[in-house]
Formats: sequence, structure tokens, C-alpha cells
Amino acid sequence: MTELTGKIVLGPHRYGKAENRVVRIVRDTDRHEIRDLNVSSCLHGNFDAAHLEGDQGTVLPTDSQKQTIYSYAKEKGVEFVEEYGLALARHFVDDVEPVRSARIEIEEYAWERVVVDGAEHDHTWTRKGSEVRTAAITVERTGTDRREWVVGGLKDLVVLKSTGSEFQGFLTDPYTVLEPAEDRIMATSLQAHWRFASTDVDWDTVYTGVRATLLEVFANLHSKALQQSLYEMGRAVLERYPSIAEIRLSAPNKHHFLYDLARFGVENAGEVFHADDRPYGLIQASVLREDAPDAGIAWEPYTGAM
Repeated sequence: MTELTGKIVLGPHRYGKAENRVVRIVRDTDRHEIRDLNVSSCLHGNFDAAHLEGDQGTVLPTDSQKQTIYSYAKEKGVEFVEEYGLALARHFVDDVEPVRSARIEIEEYAWERVVVDGAEHDHTWTRKGSEVRTAAITVERTGTDRREWVVGGLKDLVVLKSTGSEFQGFLTDPYTVLEPAEDRIMATSLQAHWRFASTDVDWDTVYTGVRATLLEVFANLHSKALQQSLYEMGRAVLERYPSIAEIRLSAPNKHHFLYDLARFGVENAGEVFHADDRPYGLIQASVLREDAPDAGIAWEPYTGAM
């Protein structure tokens, strides 16, 4: 047994205020607008004494972070969640001396207007599906230099196609019982996160376009494997949006197994399936440009939302 005798030291550490539920209503006209957010803040910096001595002299309370998050929703606005996140991260890094880097993670929940007598209602909505828009903004200060990263994304985008997918020619071993599939259902709950090369971006236009591109490729590609689909989806996004340096995708394979109706004398020609939620294959891939700028700490997670 190996015995370690080295000095015990404090390792990397951080803290913040997680999952602040911020709902911003814009009432400038009779037609109101809504942004429904889940916002988390995370600070890195000179906080050693808090851990080693219980000295809170350099620690900005998490409650102060929470109050800033809510106040900035009015002061700075949330028309573009990425700009809102940048404003928060820049504030913590620029105005709170012990802070060396700040990360803001945002989830946005979509609402759609209720239709009454054929017209959209001015101030009534219903929640729209399970899909969540995400953004992770990181600002780091080193001396007089400041670096910024923005990662846009989405999660829980559930998508299914009933044909146009196969899985065959795979490696086998003594434990392989899976039969090759020439035509199968392919379904997943997609997560995609893309890192921008700069902060000069038309955020909402790019988000809408990336989402549409992902779905278009998923639908149109005759897929020989979910891995192939993820790569082609990522490649198409980078081809269409030069402002994006890389994209990371994660896709659980939501299995649908043809149900055995032959025992009842009933033919089942790819029409009745059993949806099995676990265990499931989990496929992940990244697609990036060879000249992508340094990612730095852009992908360092806090709440696990990324």
C-alpha cells in the first residue's frame, strides 16, 4: 500500500449563488414581454483565508451576488441573456477586488403567447415544451488584462425520427446479442453548447439559426450511427456560423424496441415499439476549427448545467 506523506494544502476553490430564479416582465407598452431565467454566479479569487482561517474579509456574500443578479435584470435588462451575463461577470471581476474570474450560468425557459379569438394575447403565456436555452459567460482578469468567453447552448431538446437511421456492421464479442438494424427509430434529448470566438455577436439570431441547423441535419441525414449524426450536425453549424469556434454535443440514445406481436398472430411491420428509458447509450462529440482561439476556462463548469 502506498503511503503519502506530502504537505496538505488547499486546492482549487470557488463559491457563488446558484439557481436564482429571475422573471423579468417588460411593461413599456400594453404588450408585455417575459424572460424567465435561472441564473447562477461563481467567483474565483483570493479566498484562501476563508478556508484556512475562517476569515471572510475577502468574501463577497452569496446574498450580495443574488441581489446584484436581480437588480441587474432591471438596470442592464435581459433582452439578450448573453449581454446580461457579460454585464454581471464584468461587474464582479472589475468592481470586487479579490475576484479574479467570474462565471455566470443562465438557463432560459421559453413561453409562448396564449391565442384568444385568433390573436396573440398581450400579457398571457403558456410554458413552451421542455427545451431550455443555456448560456455560460466567463470573465477572467490577470493584472490589467481581461479575457472573456461566451458559450451558448440548449438542452432537453427532445427529437425523434421514425426512419432514416440504421446501426449495423458493429464490432461484436462473446457478449453481443444486439441484432443489426437496417431501419430504426432514432430519438434523443439533445444537448449542444457552442463557444463563440468573440462577444460581437447577434445572439438571438445565431441561437435560432444554430437550433434550426441542428434539427435540419438530424432530420435530413440518413444516419448510420448517432455518432455520425452528431459530427455532421456540428460541422454544419460551424460552416454556417463563422462566429462559432467549437461546438460540443451530448445525446442519450432514447431506445425504441420493436414489440413482439407475433406471439398473438399480429404482424408488426415497424409500427408498435416499446420505449425504454434506461439503460441508454450516451454519445458525446465535439467539433472545432483548427484555428479556434484558446478556450481557457470557458468550459469549466459550476452547477453542472453545462
